[in-house]
Amino acid sequence: MDKQPESFSFGGRAREPRKATIQRKTGETEITLTLNLDGQGECQASTGIGFFDHMLQHIAKHGSFDLMVKASGDLHVDDHHLVEDVGICLGRAVSQALGDRSGIQRYGDAIIPMDEALILCVVDISGRGLLVENIETPATRIGIFSAEMAPEFFRAVASNAGLTLHFRQLAGRNSHHIIEGAFKAFARALKEAVKWVGDQGVPSTKGIIESQG
Repeated sequence: MDKQPESFSFGGRAREPRKATIQRKTGETEITLTLNLDGQGECQASTGIGFFDHMLQHIAKHGSFDLMVKASGDLHVDDHHLVEDVGICLGRAVSQALGDRSGIQRYGDAIIPMDEALILCVVDISGRGLLVENIETPATRIGIFSAEMAPEFFRAVASNAGLTLHFRQLAGRNSHHIIEGAFKAFARALKEAVKWVGDQGVPSTKGIIESQG
């Protein structure tokens, strides 16, 4: 995580990496999250939930983001607060790192196979936080991770980053494969949406994209 480039090049011109660090402490969780949208796919995730750490690694790897997450919380209750709050922090980091949204692609999509599972994800950096999904898993838990928390995580990210986020589960029987496919598809779609395409202003006829998160 400490070997990130200080700038990246587009069209022969150097630009500063788009980074953000979010710290959030409540009576239920304490989280520090650092995101570099122009990273190299490196990840350090420590949440106390092994499967969730693995999913965060997929976001970094397949999105070419650098992501550091250190989170602790009331896992003696369940995993709801911690997973949702990491989603809140990730969404805020995406929003902060994007700045005024000038020069970005804005839209991204991916269809990812994970063995028998097939997941579609579409992202619009619209400023309007919304999740629409039909993710259904046969199992209720994967390790200590509650399967129902996958949509809750993405809802928190979408709301706080100002993303319109759609998932379609086109196939799948294995819960691990379904959820992993969703995280990989999200990473690839977000990578496309945040791509810097040049000094073309904000990609909206309004001239502004405001996050409601």
